[in-house]
Amino acid sequence: MTDDTELELLSEQARTDMAHIRPVLDRIADKWTILILTVVCPKPARFNEIKRRLDGITHKALADALKRLERNGLVTRTVLPTQPIGVEYAITPLGHSLRQPFEALCAWALTHGPEIERAGVSFDRAKNAG
Repeated sequence: MTDDTELELLSEQARTDMAHIRPVLDRIADKWTILILTVVCPKPARFNEIKRRLDGITHKALADALKRLERNGLVTRTVLPTQPIGVEYAITPLGHSLRQPFEALCAWALTHGPEIERAGVSFDRAKNAG
C-alpha cells in the first residue's frame, strides 16, 4: 500500500469516526494542553515551575488546564509533605503516549511557523490592497 493510499484510508476513517474523534481532540488540542504536557513530560514539576516555563499563561488558566488534564487522566496531582504544602504534577502513561505526536507537532510549528507568518502577511496585504 502506498503512503497516499494509507493517508486516504486514514482520512476516510477519521471522517467516519468524527463523532468519536472530535471530543478527544477538544480535550487535548486546546491553547495550553500541548505545552503543559511538553513541560511535565520529562519529569514531574510544581505549579510555579510549570508557570515559569510557559511564558504568558495566567495562574487561573494554568490551574484550570491542570484540573482538566487531571480529570482526563493525562496528569496526576500529588500533594507533597512539605511546609508549606507543595503540589507536584506528573504525566500519566496515557499522557506520556502523547509525547511523540506533541513533539512532532512542536517541531512542525518551529519549522513551518515562518511560512504561516508569511502567508498571513501576504493574505492581509492582498486583502487590504483589494
